[in-house]
Amino acid sequence: MGVDAISSSSTAAQQASAPARKAARTESAQQQYSAEDQAKIDKLKARDLQVRQHEQAHLAVAGGLATSGATYTYQRGPNGVNYAVGGEVNIDTSPGRTPEETINKARQIQAAALAPADPSGQDRSVAASAAQMAQKAQAEISAKQQQLASTYGHSEKQVTVDIFA
Repeated sequence: MGVDAISSSSTAAQQASAPARKAARTESAQQQYSAEDQAKIDKLKARDLQVRQHEQAHLAVAGGLATSGATYTYQRGPNGVNYAVGGEVNIDTSPGRTPEETINKARQIQAAALAPADPSGQDRSVAASAAQMAQKAQAEISAKQQQLASTYGHSEKQVTVDIFA
């Protein structure tokens, strides 16, 4: 057997054992924490996942109304890792240029606010404000329609139009 054969088989053995060494480090890292600390880490990991999914749901539905990406508040775990424990997505909640645009925008705001599986109190509040914004815009549309109807079609005076061909 030549020198090359020994060095390449030695390298292959080292590469094959790399995943085993990584698993051993992970296992020893988990063993260095008390059961209480490990429970905190597990709880923080679960919360982090929940928070990130919640904010991503807002972003996915908000589309162009999102004025920023998700921002998070963090808590450092016993292992020194920061975990997201809260978050927010800023959404443009201003009315549209027309009542019709405002209604469409309000519907999208409501959908974005209620997009997560578990909307927060703040999410529900934003959705309720959007519903009020839509109702106000609908009232504006109805008032304009009533004004037009009274001006052109439903006054006490009869308006007749003769068309000759």
